[in-house]
Amino acid sequence: MNRDEVLRYSQTICDGLRDDDDGVRREVLAHAGSRWSLGVIHTLGVYGQLRHADIGRRMHGVTQRMLTRTLRQLERDGLVIRHDFDEVPPHVEYQLSDTGMELLVRMAPLWTWIVENADGFRAAREAFDKSNLGETPRLAQTGW
Repeated sequence: MNRDEVLRYSQTICDGLRDDDDGVRREVLAHAGSRWSLGVIHTLGVYGQLRHADIGRRMHGVTQRMLTRTLRQLERDGLVIRHDFDEVPPHVEYQLSDTGMELLVRMAPLWTWIVENADGFRAAREAFDKSNLGETPRLAQTGW
């Protein structure tokens, strides 16, 4: 796609988001695009069906509470499937749904782009921080 086609396509997507009465698309985008959600999706994609504790061990820094919350959101959005084996003690495992796997496949190019440009991001941040010493970040001022 050329630049104009990309911009038109992007605008079409944005227009669709604004028309979304129930907010499902925005919510799914927020859930699926969060730090922990992407980690869960990646972990389940790489390791397959796992128990809660096994996911947590493979994700550095996630709390049990945040992992539970993230899994519930992903399950509600249809990106993760919860398997309850109805045993005592309880045995529950999670796996990606087909939609979750599709998200993982679609996120790979973005992650690749981020990794390839990480040095540039660091340099831009350093330059920005040096030229804006002592200023309050604009995002905090606007409430974003």
